[in-house]
Amino acid sequence: MRPLHRWSALALVFLMAAAACQPAAPPAATPTAAPVASPPPAETPMAKEPIRIGAPFNLTGGMASIDVPAANGARLAAEEINAAGGVMGRPVELLIRDTKTDPATAATVVTQLIEQDKVVAVIGFNDSDYVLAAGPICQRAGIPFITVGATSPRLPGQVGDMLFLTPFGDNVQAAVGAEFAFEKFGKTAYLLWDKGAEYTTVLAKYFKARFTELGGTIVLEDTYQSGDKDFSAQIAKVKALPQQPDFYYISALPDDVGTIVKQFRNAGITGPIVGGDGYDTPLLVQVAGPAAENVFFTTHSLLTADSPNEKVRKFVAAYKQKYGTEPEAVFAALGYDAVYVLAEAIRRAGSTDGQAIKQALENIRDFPAVTGVINYSPQSHIPQKGVTVIEVRGGKFTLAAERVPQKVPAP
Repeated sequence: MRPLHRWSALALVFLMAAAACQPAAPPAATPTAAPVASPPPAETPMAKEPIRIGAPFNLTGGMASIDVPAANGARLAAEEINAAGGVMGRPVELLIRDTKTDPATAATVVTQLIEQDKVVAVIGFNDSDYVLAAGPICQRAGIPFITVGATSPRLPGQVGDMLFLTPFGDNVQAAVGAEFAFEKFGKTAYLLWDKGAEYTTVLAKYFKARFTELGGTIVLEDTYQSGDKDFSAQIAKVKALPQQPDFYYISALPDDVGTIVKQFRNAGITGPIVGGDGYDTPLLVQVAGPAAENVFFTTHSLLTADSPNEKVRKFVAAYKQKYGTEPEAVFAALGYDAVYVLAEAIRRAGSTDGQAIKQALENIRDFPAVTGVINYSPQSHIPQKGVTVIEVRGGKFTLAAERVPQKVPAP
């Protein structure tokens, strides 16, 4: 054999031996003989794509005393919903962002939530000025926006049909404040409001409208600017009155109310001071101390562990278990309610499409929230709820009344 032929033969022998050592190839699969794969493990809600909900709040700055509890309540609701299987079998992912008590930051954050984070809806804010900064952005994007505690009844008209309120409107709580004070304290009042905020301005306007309609008289009106720390000029005018009014209605934001009350009391003004839900903050008692006695305000609920309302008791217990303290302000419950009502709307819509969620919200009827029953309709995106009146007594918030107004001023 020639050398080249000899090496070719040897190579052929080695190849045949190597092939003999390989495992036999499986027979070609046919439709009837294909192996049956093991079924995949059951998919859990947490394994599915989350439903992303934006949650902008003022976690720092002057609104933090009410927005932090609101964010905590919203987070608690999302965790409970996920523990129960989520919405449409998908987990809720709540994207809480700090807007730093700055309207410009609020607008930027909401834009990022929509454009970058791809949220399907937004809940947040307890003050109307921040809703006015962020709401139009949601409106243009077709994103439903539920305010947690912003109470101006003009907001849906100012922002558009994608906006819904969790709380009642300021015209409702102002009417109750006027009726309660007229009956309990008398027919003359001093009126002071923060001229730099939408909430305080409209609250004062509605209070005056209802109080004077009842036959009451405003003996003196005055204003101040958010952030003022010295109220001596306003106090001097009050002290100069020939006769002190039966009570003092002061429309203030959470960061100002304790300071105002303390300075009025230190000046010897001891009569009842009445206000709105901006007083529902721990800062009232923390700043004013004993001066907070004989202060009354309208709000959304009294959150106590011994409440006669079972939903309130359960919420207070759950909040305390998670955060180690009872809710610091009623806005914790409003944040909780906002997430639950939005989740219910998404469930009913069977979709995360903005228009579908909006239409589902407009069909919410008799939804049992912690802060009262929520009803929406295509004609009204503001729930009609009762109002709680709180009295500060012994340094604690106590129940003074629960009322529905006899008449409500037009928005």
